[in-house]
Amino acid sequence: MPSILLIDDDERLAELLGRYFTKHGLMLDFALRPSVGLARLSSGGYDLVILDVMLPEKDGFEVCRDIRVNSDVPIIMLTARGEVMDRVVGLELGADDYLPKPFEPRELVARIQRILKRSARNGGGNVLKFGALTIDTELQSAALSGENLSLTSMEYRLLTLLATRPGKTFSRDEILNQLKGIETEIFSRSVDILVSRLRQKLRPGDFIRTVRSNGYCFLGKSE
Repeated sequence: MPSILLIDDDERLAELLGRYFTKHGLMLDFALRPSVGLARLSSGGYDLVILDVMLPEKDGFEVCRDIRVNSDVPIIMLTARGEVMDRVVGLELGADDYLPKPFEPRELVARIQRILKRSARNGGGNVLKFGALTIDTELQSAALSGENLSLTSMEYRLLTLLATRPGKTFSRDEILNQLKGIETEIFSRSVDILVSRLRQKLRPGDFIRTVRSNGYCFLGKSE
């Protein structure tokens, strides 16, 4: 049974979600304070983190940053205000998905199941090689010059989307349609941030080209 960690100071929400998740084959653990949540996460064993933005001790953005220092566990952020800027900042820090409060539990479960399904999907053992860059679709991992890349699930999906069609220009709309979970109202900004973040992790390689007014394409040559 997948194990989910909720970091949110709303104890009633945690109890309600815990009962609802059980009906859908998910186990929920929760922490009311970031310090407790980070300590539990460091012990491992969690498949996904649900992280509220409005928290005591430190806000969810800072917690997201702390998590990404050592872990690429999928993160869904809960934004009480639902503001575009909140979601952009969360994406820049490494969040995989967003859900404004209030929300329907069934929508949250659907998003969790989609992310977990992607993480568990077996890619048939295919290994894509582009010079120093290697993408293992079975292990859902990538390495550059032999060093494993710490990619979020969204970054990995973007990389494999582009790398499976080298030379093809993907528009922002096409990328958005493939990377379900990014809010459509901020799609252009979200895609640009994702590409920028992925480029940083692929350095010093130059694998992604911006096609002005069109989108992005992958430059690597398959071996």
